[in-house]
Amino acid sequence: MPFFTYGNSTFDYDLITTEAADDVKISVEWMEGITVTAPIHVTPEQLTPVLRKKAPWIIKKWSELNEIASPPVPKEFVSGEKFPYIGRQYRLKVLTGRDIEQPDFTFRQNAFIATIPQHWDKQTRRKWLRNAFQEWYISFGSVKLKERLIRFAKLLGVQPTGLTLKEQKMRWGSCTKTGDILINWRLVMAPARVIDYVLVHELAHMKVPDHSADFWRLVRGILPDYEERKEWLRVNGPTLTLE
Repeated sequence: MPFFTYGNSTFDYDLITTEAADDVKISVEWMEGITVTAPIHVTPEQLTPVLRKKAPWIIKKWSELNEIASPPVPKEFVSGEKFPYIGRQYRLKVLTGRDIEQPDFTFRQNAFIATIPQHWDKQTRRKWLRNAFQEWYISFGSVKLKERLIRFAKLLGVQPTGLTLKEQKMRWGSCTKTGDILINWRLVMAPARVIDYVLVHELAHMKVPDHSADFWRLVRGILPDYEERKEWLRVNGPTLTLE
């Protein structure tokens, strides 16, 4: 999947080349992220400066698509703070010690437990714990989401080639032409019913590539209340963050 950088951020986008296009057109849609339609002879390298120039508009458009119910409180990564996983909240317990040389992060007895060196300053501790949480979400979230993916794939009669949790700035999921399902790792913080919506959405694209009436009919056949799940993610999705 092509990408471009703006500042310290990297953005993926879908590129559609067609003989019917006279110029480059950019759309930013909720769930689908950034789509670029360009003349068939245009390459991703040629598009990069165009996308960088339009980056402020792209970011502004994305912000407008998301209505946050309440701004998320910045994470402090201290004992007692709660972190979501599959829709439930679990407390973090931070243990420090002078003799600790190798930090450790685990989940046991319904709590996240971090063991870190006592001499670490606040910035070092926050950076390490944030990375530890992200790695844990990706590792354990992949297992849980694959189980749910297999179940819905059978219902839809499709066979995805794999599932990967990764960093995605402006989309919750995507499906490649080869059947790989790519999911924003932050989705593992959401309730199971919302996770299921994104999985079904991407699996449905293996049968219907666009968002026609046939596509939504297929999604509704698996999740009759998909609109409620979709709306929850639209409003609350921006709060699923470690920032």
